[in-house]
Amino acid sequence: MAPPSDSPRPRRFGASILPVLIPIAILIVVAVGVGSWLQFTERQAMDTVHTAGSGAADRVDVEATVQHVDAAARELVLRVRVTPRGTLAEEDGTVPVADLVLQTSAATLGDLAFKAHERLTTRDVQVAITGGSIGDYPFDTYETDVEFWALLGGEQVPVRMLFSNNDTLFSVSATPTASRQEAAVGLWVSRSGSLTVFAVFMMMVMWALAASVIIGAWYLTTRRKGLVWPALAWMAATLFALAAFRNTAPGTPPIGCVLDWFAFLWAETVIALCLIVVVTTGVRTTLRTEDAPT
Repeated sequence: MAPPSDSPRPRRFGASILPVLIPIAILIVVAVGVGSWLQFTERQAMDTVHTAGSGAADRVDVEATVQHVDAAARELVLRVRVTPRGTLAEEDGTVPVADLVLQTSAATLGDLAFKAHERLTTRDVQVAITGGSIGDYPFDTYETDVEFWALLGGEQVPVRMLFSNNDTLFSVSATPTASRQEAAVGLWVSRSGSLTVFAVFMMMVMWALAASVIIGAWYLTTRRKGLVWPALAWMAATLFALAAFRNTAPGTPPIGCVLDWFAFLWAETVIALCLIVVVTTGVRTTLRTEDAPT
């Protein structure tokens, strides 16, 4: 009588999946850590306030904050809040003692005027930006300058500018210019780090989808699978989904920008050609199969 054979031991599911879960958990922790550091760095840059101009006790403070950058119109919207200090102010800096005029640089579209003994209000002004092209999206950069001179009662008075940025889609670097009576900063405007990373990620995804369609088309044509309708539906869906995916790019980039020429247009072309080749080959294979003698 043959000895009974040992029954196979059941595999431990937890032990087999553990080597897979540990690297995934480490990858998630590293990704969250890097993302937190990048977000903190970008937040710190946005919270930075650049100071330019005079530090005299009797002066006019100008808080200038970038609210929105319109690269297509080549301008940025600057929100300006004016506060006189010392003997130039009444009611804790909310009212000037005389007519106050803020003269600006040539890039700023218009000066600001405030009546004497009337409460100061926040104003929005447009500032023209030069250099660069929106066609370089997401790597486009621009430059401009912001300057303020203050005339109180017809006489020039010291000005101090507090400049900051509130547009999350753009990074603005300010370089103060030394001056006694006026406040001026040179601005360098570029896309924010998060926007650039997302746009580059979009380009990588577009090429990855195009490569997936190429592999699928190669398999269907070399194996002579005929008309595989689920595969054709997937390719056609990818072709149209890429257009919708491209339109989700932040900042509404125009057609013909770097994003298109580096990835989108080529990915769409590759997928369309693959779909045509698969359909043509599939039809020929199907017709040969149907005409073959049984």
